[in-house]
Amino acid sequence: MRLERGWRASLALTLNVVAFSFAVLAVTTSYWCEGTRKVVKPFCTGPPLKVKQWFCIRFNSSNLNDSRLVQYIWETGEEKFLMRRFHTGIFFSCEQAADMNGFDCRDFSEIAPAHERGVLWLCIVAESFYLALLFAGGALMTLEQCPCFSVMNKLKLNAFAAMCTALSGLCGMVAHMMFTTIFQLAVAMGPEDWRPKSWDYSWSYALAWSSFGTCMGSAVTALNRYTKTIVEFKYKRRNIEKSLHIKQKLLDLELPDNMWDVYLTPGPPGQPGAEAAPPVNGHKPASGKGVAADGAAMADRQGEEYC
Repeated sequence: MRLERGWRASLALTLNVVAFSFAVLAVTTSYWCEGTRKVVKPFCTGPPLKVKQWFCIRFNSSNLNDSRLVQYIWETGEEKFLMRRFHTGIFFSCEQAADMNGFDCRDFSEIAPAHERGVLWLCIVAESFYLALLFAGGALMTLEQCPCFSVMNKLKLNAFAAMCTALSGLCGMVAHMMFTTIFQLAVAMGPEDWRPKSWDYSWSYALAWSSFGTCMGSAVTALNRYTKTIVEFKYKRRNIEKSLHIKQKLLDLELPDNMWDVYLTPGPPGQPGAEAAPPVNGHKPASGKGVAADGAAMADRQGEEYC
């Protein structure tokens, strides 16, 4: 039983560490959403090259400042447009550069609609609470593994760890939903030079929800361990009280010593002594106070089994 409780504690702590790692990686990356933007090709700069530059438009005249010259553009139709990739996170939005080499990034707060930026800040605050509470739950689970704490202190640490982890999961869920809302609003009402042609959720978004799932799994495991320990403790305590009650009844009957041994020796199921525990230290209690003392000793030993 002790090994099973240790296995549950290790499982809850492992899930907590995995959830925290996923959350940190998701928040610090900008691949929550990605897609493409359809933009007009920019004008080519610099001296003409023998190889045609496909990402820009080249004029047939070298004197761009002379308005009297007619300048022809050979690209027509869809050839005038370029599909640029972009990816967006909570803090940054990055788009391919004009020469299609590398990415140019800017703050996502500049892209979000001005009247909806409060939702973005609430999302950032909720993500911060998510990480803080998740870390606190993991720290409490780690302290619970220390053998220097008593049984009751370990149960208290386990209860607080389960509570912190469950609250962190709720904060994470709210934060992820807020980001989804603010991104969709930015797609509909954001600046013209950013609105995407097509987009979808990316691996950071999936990582964030995976973190939420493992976080709730850690909370449920920790809470299940706490509940199971309390139920076991109450069940064994009820058995001890029942045994002491039988002893007290036999003492009231003032049976001889040989009859005491017959009734208190555990026997096959269904016999009078089957449910009674053996006398403490091999001796019959002398009075009701002795029975109470025996009960206290048995409760102490029962508490030590949970360490």
